[in-house]
Amino acid sequence: MARPLYDLVNNLPRHGLTCSLLGALDWVVPGEYKNITSFDEMIKNVTGSTDEAHIQKVGERAIHLFNDPSQGYQRALWLYQTIDSTQGLVGMAAFASKVAENVGFLSFLNRLTPKADTTQAIDLGMKLVAEIVAFCSLNGIPGDSIGDFVESLTDARHETRMRLGALVCVDGVLPLGPDFIIKATSLFDKMGVTAIASNERFQRISGMIPGNNSTDQVGFIKQGLTSIQGWATKFVTDQKVTVERIAGSLKGVSSRWEGSLDWMAAAIDMTTDYYEHTGIQTVARQCISRAAGEV
Repeated sequence: MARPLYDLVNNLPRHGLTCSLLGALDWVVPGEYKNITSFDEMIKNVTGSTDEAHIQKVGERAIHLFNDPSQGYQRALWLYQTIDSTQGLVGMAAFASKVAENVGFLSFLNRLTPKADTTQAIDLGMKLVAEIVAFCSLNGIPGDSIGDFVESLTDARHETRMRLGALVCVDGVLPLGPDFIIKATSLFDKMGVTAIASNERFQRISGMIPGNNSTDQVGFIKQGLTSIQGWATKFVTDQKVTVERIAGSLKGVSSRWEGSLDWMAAAIDMTTDYYEHTGIQTVARQCISRAAGEV
């Protein structure tokens, strides 16, 4: 059983590296995202209501919907939580702090190896497929409905648009360049099914990826990447997303993110959980929006 929905929202952080990341990338989706960390505030934001009795009814209905495993909200939440890679964060932060006391943080970073392009490509593909399957779960449609997902991209709002914007910036353009979809699909072809299927992030969520076997599932991920190429290209152009602009926004936010661009992308992945953070908000908003129409 998942934690209560209201508890998940109420315990979201108001500050920290994840919040700083989202704040630094606000220019990508201007006016779309507000870091809501209160269940009642989310209800008020969705409904526009200030009537406490109405807010109570909507909240109770939203919680009921979330608790019903047949509705897909818990599956979507699991995907958002599981796809974020934060293993070893506490240990890394503690060790880095200790090293910084003696030799400085940057010299420590210089001795670490950033993720290879292949790993970055897999991370991008895994986060995208999690987004597709979560979207389908939230909307009660088959999990392989890539077409419906792509159609929804232009209308994405609030936390979903922020998450997609961050995905494009820190998991796409920053490590792989502006043509990140083309590069990622090319890398998928070079790696082959066996290499991709052995990736830890793939193994975590493989049971949720459509397909009868690893070959089918990797094919589904590649199809997902290819399907968003038009949207991603337009998004990058319209929002004037460049490697330099992203790096400029993020440098200075945390000394942990200083260094080369590939290191910056890897460090952000290790020290933030923007997918889980905004994913919780997305699930709450979806539950509340539906509940408001039912009470």
